[in-house]
Amino acid sequence: MLGPLALLCSLLFPVGLKLEQPALVMVRLPLKPSATLTCKVDSSVSYIHWYRHQEGMAPRRLLYLEMSSSKVERDFPMNADKVNAEKGSDGYSCSLSVLKLRKSDEGVYYCAAWEEHSWIKVFAEGTRLIVTPPDKSPDEDISPKPTVFLPSIAEIKVQKAGTYLCLLEDFFPDIIEIDWQEKDDKTILTSQQGDTMKTKDTYMKFSWLTVTEASLDKEHKCIVKHESDRTKVNQEILFPSIDKGKEDISSVDSPKPFKTTHETNKMLLLATLQLQLTNTSAYYTYVLLLLKSLVYSAITAVCLIGRPALCGNGKSS
Repeated sequence: MLGPLALLCSLLFPVGLKLEQPALVMVRLPLKPSATLTCKVDSSVSYIHWYRHQEGMAPRRLLYLEMSSSKVERDFPMNADKVNAEKGSDGYSCSLSVLKLRKSDEGVYYCAAWEEHSWIKVFAEGTRLIVTPPDKSPDEDISPKPTVFLPSIAEIKVQKAGTYLCLLEDFFPDIIEIDWQEKDDKTILTSQQGDTMKTKDTYMKFSWLTVTEASLDKEHKCIVKHESDRTKVNQEILFPSIDKGKEDISSVDSPKPFKTTHETNKMLLLATLQLQLTNTSAYYTYVLLLLKSLVYSAITAVCLIGRPALCGNGKSS
């Protein structure tokens, strides 16, 4: 992608020009048939270029805008009824419009400009464009739905520590950040993250925090930052202290209702299996190689013991 390339160039050839773009633009069809992506530079430039990168394809330029005259030059086969660019009123920004929007227009859009008096083209971090198809309701809740898991008594006794796990489900899109803090502290704690996994048309992800036995009497919270047009503030999921956790879990103040015991146990099992598969892949690879070696050893032993017909010695009977 262009992002790592731009980073490498900036390290090898430090430049002063900076371009800024929003990380995500999500558009719902058919309510909005077009998308507008913005780009801002911190100094005067002659041209701003726009590129699109789609998975499995090379990045391609769509057009460039001459800032002095506001003239747009489109790359073939782009037409004015599909993409257009305009200079911002401040003279340091530019907006790209993607018209007649379709699902196939999804991708990461980059703006770029040449650093003055140099041959280096500087790229912004890029904006991911997500087009929600018409079959999704505009009123559908696409924010993360949390389920919490508290430390077990057995883990505390054996490990002298406890693990809080936060499972987030049924969210869209997949851009999400998860942090952990103590309830009354702003310090970000060291936590672990699982992979974001797709489940039909939505996504799920889990994160877990392991704390010492001495910290189990404190309340912790899982802070979720999700790029959704419905979620304007960070979602905070409160985890009670281990003493409070022994009480009825339904009394815990949480943004979302907790699931039933049956559902919780089921999802905890799935999460545990996922963790085991992730952390023991090397072990299973070793087991497969060992079994393969045993099979070859058995075949060799049969051949040596005196059953050449099974081994194919090249002679017909």
